[in-house]
Amino acid sequence: MTNIKRASLDDLEKMDRGGKLSRNSGSLKGEELGPDFWANARLVKPKEPRSVHLKLDPDVFEFFKSQGKGHLTRMQDVLKAYVKAHNHS
Repeated sequence: MTNIKRASLDDLEKMDRGGKLSRNSGSLKGEELGPDFWANARLVKPKEPRSVHLKLDPDVFEFFKSQGKGHLTRMQDVLKAYVKAHNHS
């Protein structure tokens, strides 16, 4: 399981100055991607999430909640995986 922590820009800058951020030195920089990449690139705006009211069985909710902070995100991740597995388009 991945341990994800939220951090502000200030937090990230402090971590960077303290040498606590790792970098992939082999990753491509924007200018190294070449004209073919940029010729075919297109802007894809993120979809705005929808807020919904959802009734869950208590045992389902407690299962996710018992795993700690981020339970709503984990629920959404499970639903996304289900959609991906059943999307045959």
